[in-house]
Amino acid sequence: MQKNQIYNVMIIEFTVGNFLSFNEKRTVNFEAKGSVSELKDNFFTFGKQNLLRSIVLYGANSSGKSNLIKAFAIMKDCVISSIKLNNNDPLLFQPFKLAKNSVYEPTFFEVVFVLEKQIFRYGFEYNSKTIINEWLFEMKNKKENPLFIRTKEGIGVSDIFEEGKGKENATNDNRLFISLVAQLSGKISNRILQWFSDYNVLSGLENDLLPSGIYNNEYKKLSLEMLSGKLDGYELALKLFKDLKLGFADIEIIETDGERFHKYRLSTGQSVLDTAKSNKTLNTVHNKYDNRGNIIDTISCNNEIHESEGTKKIIDFSGPIFDTLNLGKILIVDELDSSLHPLITMQIIKLFNHPETNPNGAQLLFATHDTNLLSTDIFRRDQVWFTEKDEVEQTDLYSLDDFVFPDGTKVRKDANLEKNYIAGRYGAIPYITNF
Repeated sequence: MQKNQIYNVMIIEFTVGNFLSFNEKRTVNFEAKGSVSELKDNFFTFGKQNLLRSIVLYGANSSGKSNLIKAFAIMKDCVISSIKLNNNDPLLFQPFKLAKNSVYEPTFFEVVFVLEKQIFRYGFEYNSKTIINEWLFEMKNKKENPLFIRTKEGIGVSDIFEEGKGKENATNDNRLFISLVAQLSGKISNRILQWFSDYNVLSGLENDLLPSGIYNNEYKKLSLEMLSGKLDGYELALKLFKDLKLGFADIEIIETDGERFHKYRLSTGQSVLDTAKSNKTLNTVHNKYDNRGNIIDTISCNNEIHESEGTKKIIDFSGPIFDTLNLGKILIVDELDSSLHPLITMQIIKLFNHPETNPNGAQLLFATHDTNLLSTDIFRRDQVWFTEKDEVEQTDLYSLDDFVFPDGTKVRKDANLEKNYIAGRYGAIPYITNF
């Protein structure tokens, strides 16, 4: 977590194909539609494009919500870890298995994104052993300029991607060309790898492991680093804790070196004992009261033992949330609402949707089952997306703004979204058989 360095790592669209429950290519798009007139604060403008600050993803269990988020994680992991592969190392290939020839077809990933005021389109196709196709385009004035294109026949590098010249034959079959060029000090390719490094993919479920290897304790460490180091975002995190009335009066950081400890409270900076570099843990501080309700003292409680799952989760999530908001990054979360009260989830969404708390164009994509959030007071129609499996069990992906009723009409901006969704009018709900 760094201070005062705005990354502008915006995402425009992401496409996945032949991966887990996704057979045909499906795209989630962050472009705000001109036909949607409500909640103009929920998007920001980059050049001539309006980009959504957040997207919410609904769907029945096993409909593909988590698989979309896993696709983000897998693509990131492929790009970041590619250069570490040995020649014969297998690739993480998880194709759709329910179609006749899909296991013989490659997985497809592509992302269109903003990096330091430039728009790029990058993607690749691969199977268990080989990168079959790979491409990078720079998009200017609605025109695409190829930087490189990789096919089975070889790699073609354009003059505007000088850093890739002479390296065409140095890439092994199972490695990405972009990663090789980055390792060899390519400026554009290094910036692109940094873009992938700077978006966070998390699971809201305790002890869940995403394909990229991000355990919950990894983002707990990020939050502890922010709070203990008083880095950018810690004051906003403390304000959020206070606004949410989570039941504690303060947070206390305890450092131990095996013999001594150093304890200090964030709101006052009060220190008990100084020591050398040490391990850190987080406690919550609660007020003690007399019989008349007056505060007479405080007591420090172990966060992991004494606090509710929801309180622990909001503290643990505070690092990624405010790192993303402060630096204009991207946060992708599966089961954001798990263990959280709907009002707390709503408050997190408001942090992203409001330009005052999100001045740097940070973006949030999250999956949820919480229909309390399904309201035109919170989301625009182009911010609400659904996953649904068809008759051959492949995932379809569509936005509420794209949905068309049988009579040819579209969803009205004053519609009761929650009521209509539960009634099955938009699809993407479980079908339950009555016995």
